[in-house]
Amino acid sequence: MSATVITLNKGRDAHLARLLEGLVRGAPPATCVVVEIGDAPAPLPDLPFPVERVPFPHAGLPLAAARNAGRRAAQTETLVFLDVDCIPSAGLVAGLSRAIAEQDGLVCCEIGYLPAGALVDGWREGDLDRLGQPHPVRVFPDAGVVTVAPQPGLFWSLAFAVRAGTYDRLGGFDESFSGYGAEDTDLAFRADAAGVPILFLGGPRAYHQHHPVYDPPLQHFRDIVANASRFHARHGIWPMDGWLDGFARLGLITADWRDGIIIRREPTPEEMAAARLPDTRPF
Repeated sequence: MSATVITLNKGRDAHLARLLEGLVRGAPPATCVVVEIGDAPAPLPDLPFPVERVPFPHAGLPLAAARNAGRRAAQTETLVFLDVDCIPSAGLVAGLSRAIAEQDGLVCCEIGYLPAGALVDGWREGDLDRLGQPHPVRVFPDAGVVTVAPQPGLFWSLAFAVRAGTYDRLGGFDESFSGYGAEDTDLAFRADAAGVPILFLGGPRAYHQHHPVYDPPLQHFRDIVANASRFHARHGIWPMDGWLDGFARLGLITADWRDGIIIRREPTPEEMAAARLPDTRPF
C-alpha cells in the first residue's frame, strides 16, 4: 500500500506498540514514520513493513513541528497521521487511502474512546469496537464520505489522511503554534479557506487508548493561552473557548478574556490534580 503512517511518540511506548500491532493486522503501509519527541525510546519488534524513527527531542509537545518533521520523512503521496494513542482498525489505513485517492481533502475517521482497563494482551478488534465510545459532537456516516461544512472546527488530528501535495500546498501545520493546542484547528481553517474540504469517513475506525485526561487541561495552560491568542489574531474567533472559560473560572485569566487574554497567575499543583477526570470518563 502506497501510504505512510506518521505518528508522534513521547514516552508512550506501550501505546506505540499497540498502534503498530493494529497496522500489522491490516494491509501494511508502505512505511511508518515515528517521530520520537522523547529520549531513549524502547526497541521495536520485527514488523512486516519498514519503520523509520525520526529523532526530535524537545521539551513539551511541539505537535505542529513534530508532525511536519514526520511529513518530511515520508516518501509517498498518501499521508496518514495517527496519534500514538490510536489503534487503527484493520481496514483503516486502506479505507483512508481509498478516500483520499478519490477526493482531495482532509479525511478524518471516527474514534472509539476506550475505557480504562479495556486493553489486554491478545486484544480483539471486535471487543474494541464494542467498548469504544464515539465522540458525541462528531457524527460520522455508516459508510462513505461526507463533507463537514461549514464547520472546519470539527476537524481533528487524531486520525486523518491527506495528499502530500495538498499538505505541502497548505504549508503543513503552522509551527508558530508552539506546544499543545489549536494547531490542528488552524490547519483546518486554512484548508477550508483554500477550498480543501474537511471530510468524515464512515466505516473503519481508530480506537483511542485510555490515558489520564484533565478538564481543563491545566498542564498545557501556557501553550493553550498563547495558541488561542495566536489563532484569534489570524482567524478572528477564539478556539478552545470551553477550556479558556475553565481557566477564567479558576481565576487564572481575566473573566473578560474574549477582549484579550490577560494571565493572572499559574495553576497550582492542587488545581491540576483536581482537574483530572475519573478513569471512568473516556473523554
